[in-house]
Amino acid sequence: MEKRKIIEVKDLVKKYGDFTAVNGISFDVYENEIFGLLGTNGAGKSTTLEIIETLREKTSGKVFVDGMDLDKDPEGIKKVIGVQLQSSGYYPGLNLVELIDLFCGLYNQQADAKELLKIFNLEDKAKNKFKELSGGQKQRFSIATTLINKPKIIFLDEPTTGLDPQARRNLWDLILQVREQGTTVVITTHYMDEAEILCDRCAIVDHGRIIALESPDALIDKLVAGGFERKKEVKKANLEDVFIALTGEALREV
Repeated sequence: MEKRKIIEVKDLVKKYGDFTAVNGISFDVYENEIFGLLGTNGAGKSTTLEIIETLREKTSGKVFVDGMDLDKDPEGIKKVIGVQLQSSGYYPGLNLVELIDLFCGLYNQQADAKELLKIFNLEDKAKNKFKELSGGQKQRFSIATTLINKPKIIFLDEPTTGLDPQARRNLWDLILQVREQGTTVVITTHYMDEAEILCDRCAIVDHGRIIALESPDALIDKLVAGGFERKKEVKKANLEDVFIALTGEALREV
């Protein structure tokens, strides 16, 4: 059975004067996959996402989301996507339940705030303000809010940056859980182990161009087939596994 393309990007270009941030990028994202955009800072991945999210205008090219043309129906696209907000996007005086209720009003959707918080292990923080949360709690809440409008696609921009190992792995489980519920996930990350575990396919972006696009396993196999050898023997565990085993998997949050 052929997979359905839920995002199609064709020859996308974004210029700022003489500088070309995105230089003819083309790729597809399939329904119900976790798709990663990987690249160094300034590679063009965040600009690409912001264009798809209708947050930034493109210079040229075509973008289709769930069959809708970005040029013709940006409002329709907004209704089927969820975008992770940065910390500054939340009203500081409202608690988590009030924030969810606010988003429900903005989206004209109904949601059980306490049930949503329970899914993301935040039920005991229902009356706390966003600024009172730990880093991991803030990230979990920001992902929870992307689901309020029941989107077909959510966009996560470096969701685990700055988190401790327990919080990072907990967030991985939540992202996989979101996908299992039928939502397509598009993610950027600087952590290659994260991309290897989470992503069905990855596009590696460099200087505004895609230089590779395959599954993590296929990318690794291609490198090894070319004669690459690690200088250090690959072990069955890494230092993060040691840390988790010694300190436990449970979240430790104030």
